[in-house]
Amino acid sequence: MKLSLQQTVLFGVVLGLSASAFAAGYPKVIQNAVGQGVKVEKSFPAASGMTGWVLSRQGQYSIVFTTPDNKTLLAGLMIDESGANLSQEYAGKYIPKPDFAALFKELENTAMIVEGAKSPRSTLYAFFDPNCPFCHMTWKALQPYEAAGLQVRWVPVAYLAPSSLPKAIEMLASANPTAAFRANEQNFGKGRNPPAKFTASAYPEIAKKLEKNAGLMQKFGFNGTPGIVWKDKSGKVTVKNGMPRLSELPEMTGLPEQKVDDPELAKFR
Repeated sequence: MKLSLQQTVLFGVVLGLSASAFAAGYPKVIQNAVGQGVKVEKSFPAASGMTGWVLSRQGQYSIVFTTPDNKTLLAGLMIDESGANLSQEYAGKYIPKPDFAALFKELENTAMIVEGAKSPRSTLYAFFDPNCPFCHMTWKALQPYEAAGLQVRWVPVAYLAPSSLPKAIEMLASANPTAAFRANEQNFGKGRNPPAKFTASAYPEIAKKLEKNAGLMQKFGFNGTPGIVWKDKSGKVTVKNGMPRLSELPEMTGLPEQKVDDPELAKFR
């Protein structure tokens, strides 16, 4: 599921824009963004005569485009006639890469729920929202790998639905967070809501931890859940945004391919 990070970055672009004298060399639509606190990191030639712009705000990056006449700003995916996602290609080329090694140290000490092998052969970290269907599918896909020696350290965030925050608080407040997490996954989609007592005001310290997790997730560059982090065989910190294909799991986990025969996961092969 997608977070509205791009909406956050472009808040001043699309709502109540006023002209700014700053950065006078930019097209007026970009000047307006700068006047609302958005920083221009880079511009580059894009497809169909457009100009691409890397914008940042509060450490988050986004790419937008201006038309050849510089009068219109376009935010969203740029797809060419072959179906290629040019926005993704431009992001990979022009958006600065996070320092994953430094972030990984922070990740190791954040609030999490540990599931799987107690003496793991390999470890994954996964940012998840309790109401995220793709997180649920990822959980199901990883169960055979947990049985084979994988440990998954689930890092909760809460953004998808009003019940996400109380569900996440309930898990972390539980005497057995792993059991609470597994109960959520085993009953996923059944409409269960946590007791009304699990609020941010009742559990401010846990709410702060969840807020910290959300910030860390953004620092890794994830624009939704699940966001998966691990170290490969060489020790390099690697990330995966979104539900992985089943064929990717052996490389991600460092374990032999496991049989995954859940019919719900067939489309992810």
